[in-house]
Amino acid sequence: MKTKHKQIARRQLDITLDKLAEVRSMKPPPKGWIRAVREALGMSGKQLAGRLQVSQPRVFKLEQGEPSGALTLKTMRQVAEALDCVFVYALVPRSTLEETVRTQARVVAGERLQRVSHTMLLEAQGLSMKEQQAFLDDVIEELARETPKDLWDIKS
Repeated sequence: MKTKHKQIARRQLDITLDKLAEVRSMKPPPKGWIRAVREALGMSGKQLAGRLQVSQPRVFKLEQGEPSGALTLKTMRQVAEALDCVFVYALVPRSTLEETVRTQARVVAGERLQRVSHTMLLEAQGLSMKEQQAFLDDVIEELARETPKDLWDIKS
């Protein structure tokens, strides 16, 4: 994907994901969504089993497996449908995608600054604090704009 397209896609996805911001702090019910919704509807395990066309023990296994993440997305969709619900699946970033990219760019820029500073120090040409900050700012901006393939090679 071209650089400009990456930035546009990131901004558009940030706008979409902003609508899900409240989900970040949402915790699933202790016994899982399936059981919570089923019980709130006043539906028995046997009745849900009938809707899913499975045995009652299978519903028990589904309810036991959900909190640990043992169910497939396909199974969760099927159960949601049987409960007249919509299954929602999303990756919701802790901050914006733009900020995530900039945070990683800061890490990479810091690494680059260390290498440049070390080389220049060996040549008795150390950078002042102001020059270091200017270098960092320039590199961060370039990395965030270009998002090179190796941006994520260094773990933050």
